[in-house]
Amino acid sequence: LLRGTFLPAPGPQVRQRGRTNRGGGGPNPSFSLGQPAKPPFLLPHDSPPDAAAAGEMASRIASRLLRRSSPTLGLLRSYTHVRNYSSQLSGLIPVGPQSSKLTRRNNYFPNASPYQLWSRSFASDNGDKFEAVVPFMGESVTDGTLANFLKKPGDRVEADEAIAQIETDKVTIDVSSPEAGVIEKFIASEGDTVTPGTIVAIVSKSAAPAETHVAPSEEAPQKESPPVKAEEKSPKAEEKPTKVEPPKKQAPKPTPSKTSPTEPQLPPKERERRVPMPRLRKRIANRLKDSQNTFAMLTTFNEVDMTNLMKLRSDYKDEFVKKHGVKLGLMSCFVKAAVSGLQNQPIVNAVIDGDDIIYRDYVDVSVAVGTSKGLVVPVIRDADTMNFADIEKGINNLAKKATEGALSIDEMAGGTFTISNGGVYGSLISTPIINPPQSAILGMHSIVQRPVVVDGSILARPMMYLALTYDHRLIDGREAVYFLRRIKDVVEDPRRLLLDI
Repeated sequence: LLRGTFLPAPGPQVRQRGRTNRGGGGPNPSFSLGQPAKPPFLLPHDSPPDAAAAGEMASRIASRLLRRSSPTLGLLRSYTHVRNYSSQLSGLIPVGPQSSKLTRRNNYFPNASPYQLWSRSFASDNGDKFEAVVPFMGESVTDGTLANFLKKPGDRVEADEAIAQIETDKVTIDVSSPEAGVIEKFIASEGDTVTPGTIVAIVSKSAAPAETHVAPSEEAPQKESPPVKAEEKSPKAEEKPTKVEPPKKQAPKPTPSKTSPTEPQLPPKERERRVPMPRLRKRIANRLKDSQNTFAMLTTFNEVDMTNLMKLRSDYKDEFVKKHGVKLGLMSCFVKAAVSGLQNQPIVNAVIDGDDIIYRDYVDVSVAVGTSKGLVVPVIRDADTMNFADIEKGINNLAKKATEGALSIDEMAGGTFTISNGGVYGSLISTPIINPPQSAILGMHSIVQRPVVVDGSILARPMMYLALTYDHRLIDGREAVYFLRRIKDVVEDPRRLLLDI
């Protein structure tokens, strides 16, 4: 201040920031303090008067700024030099009741200003309210449906606690609270289509839970309602003989006479429920129909004797659990058998892409898992490099995530071959549908004791039907049958995997 920023100048013209102030000492238009300054301002390179006059002038201008805060703040509306002026005033106006008016909305940056300040997307200006927004849902997912809210307005939530669930074509994603607080209100509604960054709820730090206020208001009308009903019953009883009799005469007029005996009786609409189809179910329906319309699907069957595999499992199941910490199931053996068959018949692991055939020199096995929300197909990566224990651990981990709805998009993307085990539900035989962009799918079924001929004798053996559905545009019947026979041979005699024969 004493260096000449607000000191009087002898000259009639002052040039500041490239702008000229003419008129014999009038104030600079871009630096107006609400009334003409006496005398005009000096730049730092002009020669100041003596120290006493400078100090007196500085104190007078500072006191005038503090007394006239509203005119002084008018200079902040100059958008051209708003940053320079705000920095100059910050040193002159102390912290107090007058400086509390220096808010962004009212004084510094009006709505039309190009210098708007922006905070984090989920935080309000004062830091008390936060916005819960839809997170990033994956590269191939652009939007989702707000399936349901896990909380209600007025509920207390902690940081990173789930507030709502977003249902996409592939996975279900949680919308979490950015900070601990109380849900003030919901911005979106159930069933809305939302995109990443959409505001779902407002969370306030200072708001109190609404439980204490809701309970009394609900109890009050319940206590007052019985006498009101009692009062209403008496006048209705008096009016019944006069007003209810005429409608009774018109009651026999409805339409039973119009219905002919040959016309079918449809159930009433009140016994039907119409609900929107979930996005996951809609996606499954579209993919299955696309698969049916695209592939020339053909299914071949075979049956496999499970005696040796079940004996191997019963003999080593305890030692397997003790060493690897996971149970030995049937799926790991079928995955290893499928890997062996895909290596012997690479065309089954290939796929058509336009006018080309893509041969894949790796094996990613998709395992179909049924959940309450629909069928999901997580992928076991590089199954050709895994042993029995690794496959069992991978299947258990993916199945647990699928049941909890915690599968990510990456865990379901890709896959070169699919195995579907309908036997867990008791299916005896079926024709599975190819999971695009693959070319074949193996269907497992239930194990049933059936009579079979073994070395000329009829014996009861645990038998399973196998079904292989393949794209006949790419895979001929010979390759499909050889592939399924390889699986049958490996399952009936697992020692072939050890000897690679």
